[in-house]
Amino acid sequence: MKTSEVRELSVKEIEERIENEKSLIFRQKMNHAISPLDNPLKIRETRRNIARLETILHQKKNETNG
Repeated sequence: MKTSEVRELSVKEIEERIENEKSLIFRQKMNHAISPLDNPLKIRETRRNIARLETILHQKKNETNG
């Protein structure tokens, strides 16, 4: 997901996406522990998506408070 797409979402939608991504990364890690993933870089990509979402969420919350 691109940063520009995330910025268009509301705070609630971003929070929902973060929860979805966190459950996805948990499943990816569990699957990878049992049998190696075809593309283990997907775990890194998911982790970076979470960080991107949390950063933009923090920025949006600061805009409304300040």
